[in-house]
Amino acid sequence: MPAWRANALGALFLTVMTVCQVASGLSARPERFTGPIVLLLAACALAFASGAWGTARAAKAFGAAVLTGYAAEVAGVLTGFPFGDYHYSDVLWPQVGGVPVVVALAWGGMGLAAYAVASAVAPSRGWVRVCAGAGALTAWDLFLDPQMVRLGLWTWVRDGFYRGIPLSNFAGWLLVSALVMGVVTLAVGHGRAGAPARGLLVLYTVMAVMETVAFAAVFDPPDPVVAAAGGITMGAFAALAWRRSWPR
Repeated sequence: MPAWRANALGALFLTVMTVCQVASGLSARPERFTGPIVLLLAACALAFASGAWGTARAAKAFGAAVLTGYAAEVAGVLTGFPFGDYHYSDVLWPQVGGVPVVVALAWGGMGLAAYAVASAVAPSRGWVRVCAGAGALTAWDLFLDPQMVRLGLWTWVRDGFYRGIPLSNFAGWLLVSALVMGVVTLAVGHGRAGAPARGLLVLYTVMAVMETVAFAAVFDPPDPVVAAAGGITMGAFAALAWRRSWPR
């Protein structure tokens, strides 16, 4: 697929996803929008990645991220490692091995976006890029977990200090996110690891802005703590990536 067509599709999916996010924030039953939003997120990321790296590499990278995230989720549900003890409700379907399919797709979509952030921040240093990508992806979970818990999509066995979420969750996210960065790097190829993927940077930035606004002013009740924690963290990664990637 030509790069311009892939990027046009990515922009279309991103626009529709944003509309769905707005509708979700205004709906009395926002959980009904979770599946469509994740599907659009995954399609958007895959389209933008195809424009940057080619369709075959993008599909391989997306698939690797999805499988890595899914394997970690299955291990987490069965053993409590690496995230801590939690379980999914029956709201999200279909489920395979106790894990909703859309959860694995979310790992793939935001995994590619975080990888693009890391590639912009550290285009030529492998271990720095992996650490940056792991941080960028974990920053998203500062929004994701509080939102999904309040919607009843999953439940933690023991409360933690951050809106009922234990520290073990974020340690697990850093570990799994680092693995995702590693498998995506292998799939994309070291020669293209620093290739610009500004569509994916736009996706990451839009997610940061939408989640910040939602927690600050749209959700009932609002949660300024989560808005600040996620907005500052994701915003910092996005700002640094744009600064490093912009032509001088």
